[in-house]
Amino acid sequence: MRKVILDTETTGLDFKTGDRVVEIGCVELRGRQLTGQRFHAYLNPGRPVADSERIHGLSDDFLADKPKFAEVAADFMEFVRGAELVIHNAAFDIGFLNNELGLLQVESMEQLCGEVIDTLRMAREMRPGKKNNLNALCSEFGVDNSGRQLHGALLDAELLAEVYLAMTRGQNSLEIEFDSPAVDYSMGGTRQRPPLVVLRASAEELADHDRVLGEIDRESKGKCLWRDPGIAPPA
Repeated sequence: MRKVILDTETTGLDFKTGDRVVEIGCVELRGRQLTGQRFHAYLNPGRPVADSERIHGLSDDFLADKPKFAEVAADFMEFVRGAELVIHNAAFDIGFLNNELGLLQVESMEQLCGEVIDTLRMAREMRPGKKNNLNALCSEFGVDNSGRQLHGALLDAELLAEVYLAMTRGQNSLEIEFDSPAVDYSMGGTRQRPPLVVLRASAEELADHDRVLGEIDRESKGKCLWRDPGIAPPA
């Protein structure tokens, strides 16, 4: 399935009090490979970013000439439509995006997309009691985040994609490597088996075998299952 790794930056923590999205970053994943397809937009939230600037570094002046969400909504919806979303702390981003879509009275994220994978929930199950923010997960799984000085939606989506692949490594692969060479059946090839080597018991080994069966037969009062009924036990 086509996956879209998604992240947002906002003016605050609660859209219910008027906070808005100021940046959306998405990257596409197909077959556990980044395709290079992405969606990225800085947005004019129509309100001051206030204290959130220290988190994402986006100032009111920088965002002043950026498009409103309504201007990029169609392109965003097209990019995520039908995809499986991968989001860190999904409830936060989905809540903000549904608020933006709701203001335009268009489809919600649940209607646009399929399943949502929350990597924060995954990480808490894999690493109970530990820090599971993006920086901690990058450190845990060896993902280079040296360029992450501030939060940024596109950069964080790219980092999250690498973290997600590391967290799920091996889960989507059924490849098995064998030491012996593969047999080509495409042109009617057949598997070549080595000749069977038959090792026959010696007369001494046969006599020992029969002696042991005789002992078993006597101990079981004639109920030895491995003896031919027509052969009497040795005296």
